[in-house]
Amino acid sequence: MKHYSSIIGWREWVSIPEYSEHPIKAKVDTGARTSALHAEDVVIKKIGRRKKVFFSILPQQKSLKPKIQCEAWLVEMRNVRSSNGHVSERPVVEVEISIGEKKWPIELTLVNRDIMGFRMLLGRQAIRNLFLVDPGASFLHKKNKARKKKGKFL
Repeated sequence: MKHYSSIIGWREWVSIPEYSEHPIKAKVDTGARTSALHAEDVVIKKIGRRKKVFFSILPQQKSLKPKIQCEAWLVEMRNVRSSNGHVSERPVVEVEISIGEKKWPIELTLVNRDIMGFRMLLGRQAIRNLFLVDPGASFLHKKNKARKKKGKFL
């Protein structure tokens, strides 16, 4: 049997230090394979032999401030089926996230989640072999304020 170091609730504060000092309220969704982050103004540019994604995020729920400019190397374009069955091609980036004291890299798809209740969805691939999910609990880990590294406030 696999040993898991921690339990998370169906909602948790997720920090992405590369992009923002503000933690993002994320829905933990074991039914979703891939994680997703609300992104706006997404532009992909070829730089040398690789492609880079430029986008902005709004880490605070129900707020248009701060709007933070971000960039990351494109991992790939991936077809993702949404909860309503619609398939869309999304850019995928790799970022390091943290929940509580644990930090690790995950892949995130960038998509407009304006109509969704959460700006971030944490899918099962991101938490695989790291956490067990208690669907009756929320915010089991403290809300870390990350030190902003790359993002620029607008």
